[in-house]
Amino acid sequence: MSNHYHEKKDLGLFKDMQRLAPVDFEAWLNLDKIVGRTDGAIPQKYRELIAVAVAVTTQCPYCIDVHAKAVKAAGGSPEELVEAAFIAAALRAGGGATHGAMALKLFGE
Repeated sequence: MSNHYHEKKDLGLFKDMQRLAPVDFEAWLNLDKIVGRTDGAIPQKYRELIAVAVAVTTQCPYCIDVHAKAVKAAGGSPEELVEAAFIAAALRAGGGATHGAMALKLFGE
């Protein structure tokens, strides 16, 4: 039995996942390479700040870990990291408000 829902050692299960669904695993792995591209129009620091904002929104602790460190390595500041997190929070809140309006609309039907 595990003491925590998220444990670093859980990442070891990726080997099993790769063995069980190798084609899908490779496709997923290649998606993550999009963030690390250095030949795109968006500079690396901004790619990582976007990744942090999405990771905070999707609440993936492992993605937050990897991409927050990558922001620092790409020359990002703590202020930029926090602003990216608050931008993500604002958009997530906006989604909640607009879905609330949708619920109100359905309530009236």
